[in-house]
Amino acid sequence: MGSVASRSRRSVLAVPGSNPRFIEKARGLEVDAFFLDLEDAVAPLAKEAARETVVAALKEGGWGGKVRTVRVNDLSTPWTYRDVITVVEGAGAELDCLVLPKVTGPDHVRWLDTLLTQIEAATGLEPGRIGIEAQIEDARGLVNVDAIAAASPRLESLVYGPADFMASINMKTLVVGEQPPGYDVGDAYHYVLMRILMAARAHGLQAIDGPYLQIRDVDAFARSAARSAALGFDGKWVLHPLQVEAANAAYSPSQEDYDHAERILAAYEHATTVERRGAVMLGEEMLDEASRKMALVVAGKGRAAGMRPTPPAEGGGRPE
Repeated sequence: MGSVASRSRRSVLAVPGSNPRFIEKARGLEVDAFFLDLEDAVAPLAKEAARETVVAALKEGGWGGKVRTVRVNDLSTPWTYRDVITVVEGAGAELDCLVLPKVTGPDHVRWLDTLLTQIEAATGLEPGRIGIEAQIEDARGLVNVDAIAAASPRLESLVYGPADFMASINMKTLVVGEQPPGYDVGDAYHYVLMRILMAARAHGLQAIDGPYLQIRDVDAFARSAARSAALGFDGKWVLHPLQVEAANAAYSPSQEDYDHAERILAAYEHATTVERRGAVMLGEEMLDEASRKMALVVAGKGRAAGMRPTPPAEGGGRPE
């Protein structure tokens, strides 16, 4: 999977950047990634103070192996440039990525790339280390998603923002993540999700599904996650601890599938490099190069999630 699997983002926790209690609780949750939010979760009059709270939380550490991210305000607001400068100058060494919301074109990403480059040069941070996640939240962003995905080598993921997107296209519903009233065949969001996924994969990026707002309906969250996971999405934003386990499960392969993928890779490598045979058999299964590529996807997701192959049963050997 290459760069797509470089950071596991099965579960990405949204944490209000102005709430120290929520920040502290987030440290102990079993999520792959989090973002300290300076945008929607913070009231306008609290945004300046929230920047300092975010810097302090990053510098304090205790995040384990989680991907450490901050969502800044969007470029139509007066807060964005100061969000970036304050957070990166204050805690850039403890930061992995910035989430840029409401991206409508590649110039938004290029602006952030340029500002990050200038801050890194001025403060001695490693050039290019801080990544960017671009949030697609309206019709313009979706129409321009290919150009957005190609806008910067810092880009690591495209993130679907469902609530703002649904509003931008005048969708007749108030329930984020569920099918709109009257839509009774198929999935109303399939085109949007696939469009984001294709742009992401064409440029070696991850694709992350947006949140499900009915936070206590875990079964509904799991169904929503399963749909985008089946398409190939890498993870989903979570808003509550109740959603974490379901997200991690949805975007991980089953242990059986992971074990099978690792066996395919081992059998293919042995046959083609040791035995120098092109025809590869794994039990009754014929393998080829396409099989290897499919197995790499499943194995890559499992490895990124920290999975380990099941040890072979006693007396077992390598399949022919």
